Amino acid sequence: MVSPIDVAKRLVLGRPFRSDRLGETLLPKRLALPIFASDPLSSVAYATQEILLILTLGGLSYLHFTPLVAGGVVVLLAVVALSYRQVVQAYPSGGGSYEVVAENLGALPGLVVAAALLVDYVMTVAVSVAAGVDNIISAVPDLNPYRVAINLAFIAFLTAMNLRGVRESGRLFAIPTYGFIIGVLVLIVFGFGEMLLGHTPVAESAHYQIHAEQVGLSTAGLAFLLLRAFSSGCTALTGAEAISNGVPAFRKPKALNAARTMTAMGVIAIVMFTGVTALAMITKTKVTENACDLIGFPGDCHNDAQKTVIAQITAAVFGGHSIIFYYLMVTTALILVLAANTAYNGFPLLNSILAQRRYMPRQLHTRGDRLAFSNGIILLAVVAGILIYAFHGSTTRLIQLYIVGVFTSFTLCQIGMVRHWNRELRSERSRADRLRIHRARAINAFGACFTGVVLVVVMVTKFTHGAYLVVIAMPILVAIMWLIHRHYTAVRAELDIDPDDLETLPGRVHALVLVSGWHKATHRAIQFARATRPDTLTAVTVNVDESDTRRLADAWDRNHVGIPLKVIESPYREITGPVVEEIKRQRRSRPRDVVSVFIPEYVVGRWWENLLHNQSSLRLKARLLFEPGVMVTSVPFQLQSSRNRDFQAMEHRAGEVRRGITGPGDQA
Repeated sequence: MVSPIDVAKRLVLGRPFRSDRLGETLLPKRLALPIFASDPLSSVAYATQEILLILTLGGLSYLHFTPLVAGGVVVLLAVVALSYRQVVQAYPSGGGSYEVVAENLGALPGLVVAAALLVDYVMTVAVSVAAGVDNIISAVPDLNPYRVAINLAFIAFLTAMNLRGVRESGRLFAIPTYGFIIGVLVLIVFGFGEMLLGHTPVAESAHYQIHAEQVGLSTAGLAFLLLRAFSSGCTALTGAEAISNGVPAFRKPKALNAARTMTAMGVIAIVMFTGVTALAMITKTKVTENACDLIGFPGDCHNDAQKTVIAQITAAVFGGHSIIFYYLMVTTALILVLAANTAYNGFPLLNSILAQRRYMPRQLHTRGDRLAFSNGIILLAVVAGILIYAFHGSTTRLIQLYIVGVFTSFTLCQIGMVRHWNRELRSERSRADRLRIHRARAINAFGACFTGVVLVVVMVTKFTHGAYLVVIAMPILVAIMWLIHRHYTAVRAELDIDPDDLETLPGRVHALVLVSGWHKATHRAIQFARATRPDTLTAVTVNVDESDTRRLADAWDRNHVGIPLKVIESPYREITGPVVEEIKRQRRSRPRDVVSVFIPEYVVGRWWENLLHNQSSLRLKARLLFEPGVMVTSVPFQLQSSRNRDFQAMEHRAGEVRRGITGPGDQA
């Protein structure tokens, strides 16, 4: 009989895939773009808004710096896209920034990048989902009180879809991604068209005044404000490295397809970001960190949410109740939520690589029923959900934790690529190839300088606004990964076989069968123990109840069992301690001998029956595992309820897919 849990699992995840079907999950470019590039593409929906939020701190007069700040972001986006094209072609095995840095700069810098990326992926999920919910609330303000619950529901949905597998989630996510791209491009074309025809669109906030929080800024203060606005606008670059991490998921030729997808991502993101920023200036859109700083804001500024920049622009161009307004709000919300899918692919892949190299628990390298890295997906969802709950789903608060990890990985990756090209130049003799390498090195060197400067700017401008939490989290993550690696290394060294180990055999084997009564389970355990042919065989019982012990001794004599029954006294009615002490006593007297303990156990068919049986044996086994020279063997006895379970009805059991075992439903 299939359990309700199995039925629910199949409904959510679908049928499991065999290991040899991994090739069927590889992605064409049209699906890889929405899967790996949805994060930088969706950043268009809030990157401009983040710039305006900071500039308006100084008042209306500072908004004319928007093109300057946005221009810096565009140049940076182009440099990063070109730089990561080199990464994709040089390291087509995946791993992206981590692999580049670990190979060229060393293990510790590699772990710094890994920690930065892991933090970035978690923040991608939290910020993307929160920003998507912001746009939903812009269209339906009455949902504002349910912000956190809606965020968590979206995270649960994304988790379920990604547990179904990369390719299947890609098909679903492609529609809103391409729908968003088309919607924004249409918005840009119509917005500029109206302006050229003399009907310049005007945002609903155009007539608002702003109460400046920073008045009379000095030259240094203005520079700091512009740098802070630039660092906030750099959210447009989040997720740009995801394609380099996911190269193994592409169809062949993997590197070429990944490089072309990277180029397409960069071009589309630049066009959309530039267009939206220009329209924000044309329509005179205003937005502030605190709605009460907007003079003329309708409603309750303490509780009512402001409309997002893209919502205001769309309403100005097409009208606030038009079909295309709701279309763009829906597609914007969807792509922002689905942008988290970039992290759902990058985070498990990176954890898998780290686990393979023993920097993360081995379970993170294991694929689930649908050939996705299920443990990594679930871990990401849990951590992102905690962040959403802790920060009440506020995009403005969450985004302050963003970017630091992004530019840490960007900068170290580009430095690593420069060292990679230097090494290639030493062995390359072809003039054409040397010119190509020189060009690639120049791109990566410029990228390293540019992103390094941005990293310093981001650290300085965002540190006191929440980035300090990331600065604390990254070293902790590095320390955890280093300790995990040290543990695995120590265990491997401890398990290495020495030449002496091959010749060392135990002097004798002493078998103990633990019994509580004379019945079929006891009889089976004794017979099995005899079959192993130990040097000595003794049955052991603990005298917890005098009458029970006397009945067992009488039954033992009456049935002529043929092996001695030893009774261990337990004045405090405890079982585990006296048995362990008896075994220790035997080990002390004969340290080269091995004690083999046989424990009869009942096998039951219902979960609640486990609560009624085997509790003493479980505690005893857990204790004996820590005793050197002691081997523990469970001897199962199947009760009638266990025989009613229909295991053949299950297509696959846990772990079978990963081991390539065929289930009954897979027979030809």
